[in-house]
Amino acid sequence: MLTTLSTFVQQSRIRLSIPGKPARARPMKILIVNDYGTLGGGAEHISLALRDGLRQRGHEARLFASTARHPGLHNVADDVCFGSESAARRLLQVANPWAMRQLGSVLSRFRPDVVHVRMFLTQLSPLILPLLYRQRSLLHVVNYQTICPINTKVLADGSACHHRAGMACYREGCVSLAGVARASVQLGLARRWRDAFDLIVANSDWTRRRLRAEGIDVTETIWNGVPVHPPRPPVAWPPTIAYAGRLVAKKGVGILVRAMTNIVGHLPDVRLLIVGEGPDRSDLERLVGVLELGEHVSFTGHHPRAEMEALLARAWVQAVPSLWEEPFGLVAAEAMMRGTAVVATCTGGLSEQVRSGETGLLVPGGDVDALAAALLRILKDRSLAEDMGARGRDVALSEFRQELVVDRFEQLYTRLVLTRIAEG
Repeated sequence: MLTTLSTFVQQSRIRLSIPGKPARARPMKILIVNDYGTLGGGAEHISLALRDGLRQRGHEARLFASTARHPGLHNVADDVCFGSESAARRLLQVANPWAMRQLGSVLSRFRPDVVHVRMFLTQLSPLILPLLYRQRSLLHVVNYQTICPINTKVLADGSACHHRAGMACYREGCVSLAGVARASVQLGLARRWRDAFDLIVANSDWTRRRLRAEGIDVTETIWNGVPVHPPRPPVAWPPTIAYAGRLVAKKGVGILVRAMTNIVGHLPDVRLLIVGEGPDRSDLERLVGVLELGEHVSFTGHHPRAEMEALLARAWVQAVPSLWEEPFGLVAAEAMMRGTAVVATCTGGLSEQVRSGETGLLVPGGDVDALAAALLRILKDRSLAEDMGARGRDVALSEFRQELVVDRFEQLYTRLVLTRIAEG
């Protein structure tokens, strides 16, 4: 076995890791599999960035996804199968025969060295998993879909859920009986065929622990990465808070708006920029009106990346007041790369990114007073805002660069390929 490994390393010219210098793998063929091929969320942006980053290093990488998409979003996948955003999605999540057939065709034609599966339970279904038994493959867990029918691990009353998926989901008011039945079949099939994966990777230690507690053998953690771009300019008057993300209840934007009533009392010139769209926008706008915060709160809607960066560059501090346990929380890493201090909830992957007192502050989720106090601490001290932002950028450059994500997955791919060679 050792002779075989040595011969393979020499023939494929894989360079071993040298401290401080990441190894570069031989050119490989990587198939990335994800429910969606549209750039509608952080998971999709990461899938595309990984594919493109691998291509830049000489690998042949392709993205397989469904055709499901929201209006106005372009599908960037290389290979697609049938998907839907209609009510039919509920059935496709359990069994999508089109995904199974099309993925089988792609595997036969492309013959990848490694299959990298990300999200597969909202469109592609567990039926794709038996196809992976003859492949070297890894599952890259980026959410709670494998253990929660609604993908949040949050109960109807807003508290964290520690139940196993099943009838408890119905008793707690999270899903209907029909939903329980669908989830039972879907997650049962996923568990049955989970050993098709050689490796399971999580996007944070928090997610890894959450899944391991429910019997999923996650062995690796690779944090998400963000592109490197120039730091924002020095902060300027007025003191400004930014929020970026979906306008949905679990993101805690309502808590942030309520915190503004406290903040305005101490800083009458303060501004809050809410960047993003979502189903809760009208309710949040009404809340701003009721609290008479119209002069202080602006809803900017959704923007292309360059325009969004220009807006967020004005912030002294970025708020990430999530009520749920964010598996990672990409917006925090993006803010740190921008050089902006972050005030975030002290749970989930956010607690691994933000170094409280150094790059920002962590607060309990749902605590209006604690959130207001943390934001005020930074907004009332321009030098503190600048210092925390600068330290946050240093951390982002050393820990959250997209290039590092590609490095780490290259190493895992190489390990899987070497294992196959060793096994003959």
